[in-house]
Amino acid sequence: MTALTTALGIYHYWVFAILLMIGFYAVVAKTNLIKNLLGLSLFQAAVFLLYITMGKVEGATAPIFKAGAEGVSYSNPLPQVLILTAIVVGISTMALGLGIVVRIREEYGTIEERSIREIDQS
Repeated sequence: MTALTTALGIYHYWVFAILLMIGFYAVVAKTNLIKNLLGLSLFQAAVFLLYITMGKVEGATAPIFKAGAEGVSYSNPLPQVLILTAIVVGISTMALGLGIVVRIREEYGTIEERSIREIDQS
């Protein structure tokens, strides 16, 4: 029973691993450019989840210092700050990628990698 409790206690690592593998599979195995971008977004979300959960300290509070508070443990705010920056970069990457996909669709008439390669080779 303790092994099951321990495994369930770290469920966020399981969610991280599953999201990471789904995103990686979509990036590597799919030939549709939109599906590749969605896989990249899932991959990024998994990394965000990992960093946010690592910043949480059990029994700790938000890092707001009060006068006279001694012996209080605080959660680390740095992972949340880094993730806010990473979210902005992720949104920018997604917007740029979608813009490139739109331009590719206008030029080639498709967003499938195989079709684009065939058009380029002929």
